[in-house]
Amino acid sequence: MDYNIILASNSPRRRQLLQELGVAHTVFTKPVDEHFPADMPTKGVAEYLARKKGNAYLSDIHPGDIVITADTTVVIDGLILNKPEDAADARRMLRLLSGREHQVITGVCLTTSAGQQSFSDTTKVVFKVLSDQEINDYIEHYQPYDKAGSYAIQERIGMIGIEKIEGSYFNVVGLPVRLLHEHLLQLIDHGN
Repeated sequence: MDYNIILASNSPRRRQLLQELGVAHTVFTKPVDEHFPADMPTKGVAEYLARKKGNAYLSDIHPGDIVITADTTVVIDGLILNKPEDAADARRMLRLLSGREHQVITGVCLTTSAGQQSFSDTTKVVFKVLSDQEINDYIEHYQPYDKAGSYAIQERIGMIGIEKIEGSYFNVVGLPVRLLHEHLLQLIDHGN
């Protein structure tokens, strides 16, 4: 059976990771409400949102379609750092992350005409103490506004600021590609 892989994400980083993985795909997105229950444990939010996004495509799926939806959260001290609203919010987040460890959790959902399977991956990230100048330069010269926690590991702030990571680098970029590859192979081997 030929499979039609659909990436339901506006993230250029996720598109690039799928291309580099060698997965032929198309991109199709629609707006999805990204609210989650206030009492939900932070560890489950990314996977919950990935499934919620996948649910939005249930009526559009045909046999042979596999829709990939994902959500990435940055968690520190039990708080989820979403995408910043403005420069002041980005500055606040980066100061909070400075000199500390946080978790990046990416949830992924694979939706087919037969159902859904979802999973998540967690990576621990440790930042050095960031100077105000480093934070301000990053906010001024990069666009942290579409990034959970106000940063991208592959951009300058990640290059100069991250002391160590424990887990998947690609998960921090926005897609746990090793796990995604395994789940896609399982889906394809068992038919969808």
